Amino acid sequence: MGDLELLLPGEAEVLVQGLHSFPIREMGSEGWSQQHEHLEKLNMQAILDASVSQGEPIQELLVTHRKIPALVEELIAVEMWKQKVFPVLCRLEDFKPQNTFPIYMVVHHEASIINLLETVFFHKLASQELQKQAELMEFEIALKALSVLRYITDCMDSLSLSTLSRMLSTHNLPCLLVELLEHSPWTRREGGKLQQFEGGRWQTVATSEQQKLSKLDGQVWIALYNLLLSPEAQARYHLTNFVKGQLLKLRAFLTDILLDQLPNLADLQRFLAQLALAETQSPKKDLVLEQIPEIWERLERENRGKWQAIAKHQLRHVFSPSEQDLRLQAQRWAETYRLDVLEAVAPERPRCAHCGVEASKRCSRCQKEWYCCRECQVKHWQKHGKACVVAAQGDRAK
Repeated sequence: MGDLELLLPGEAEVLVQGLHSFPIREMGSEGWSQQHEHLEKLNMQAILDASVSQGEPIQELLVTHRKIPALVEELIAVEMWKQKVFPVLCRLEDFKPQNTFPIYMVVHHEASIINLLETVFFHKLASQELQKQAELMEFEIALKALSVLRYITDCMDSLSLSTLSRMLSTHNLPCLLVELLEHSPWTRREGGKLQQFEGGRWQTVATSEQQKLSKLDGQVWIALYNLLLSPEAQARYHLTNFVKGQLLKLRAFLTDILLDQLPNLADLQRFLAQLALAETQSPKKDLVLEQIPEIWERLERENRGKWQAIAKHQLRHVFSPSEQDLRLQAQRWAETYRLDVLEAVAPERPRCAHCGVEASKRCSRCQKEWYCCRECQVKHWQKHGKACVVAAQGDRAK
């Protein structure tokens, strides 16, 4: 592993061996929280290893001990919790948590897992505030999922027939990706300035950088290249009138500037030129035996009719911790999120927690948040205050 190590090889293996899926009822419990901390450490170590090109020890451990299925089941379980339990929890009359951070950690758990999977694949508040945080997390998770999808398309030649069928026929991913390029949800105009969502926040793009291909745009183009030009996809993708019309929209985006940055897209440009002259195909219905979503159906079957009871149980026993429990948890979080490691895995210099510009000043109490100036720190205190106090108490308790 790299020079800066969060985990020794033996420690990483012990953590990986202990990974397992939890019942939905136990999400947020002490045992679940400990596994979340272990996942965060594995996640940060995987990023550290990747940043210094030290092989893929975390990936090898996950594969050797067959823990990828456990991570996938945890992803599905968190998604089901967010759909079935979280809305019920927020509607309970006695839902008045003194501290919302334990609930936020459950919402954040999905992002931790998808980030770990992305790294591995790449190298082969009150109820209203919680809802707002959950929505932002959903957006970040969706962008991570887009990267994971692109890495999956790199392996088109090894995907099963049922997987190819779901990608090309059931979900029609090429047409969905065309829609993404058209609407580009990771870019926006704010105050007349172009902004891109990167590194977990919206950042203003300098005028000189606006012609530069963003990472997410690049992921979409590479996924489209793989989906449309791989022999496996071309043999099974039906080019109907609708599909043809959608795909030909791509020609407007294939400018010389884009081709200079991704030269391989010249092959896609030639494919589209041929498609414009080709006869379309009639819709076909192939007989394909597909796997059913076993994990989702099993979890739903096991918990059907219990969502209200699960929400009440978690409110009483999981999301209403005592002051002492919070301090102990804050101490564990401080040990997990070591500042030297966080700074090493950060893709760029820290950004102001309030306005998003590059920051050089850190909160003196908790040392967790960054700011560009005193004014931004004061404006952000309403959001940061509670978490700051808890984190600072945890540091003093060590």
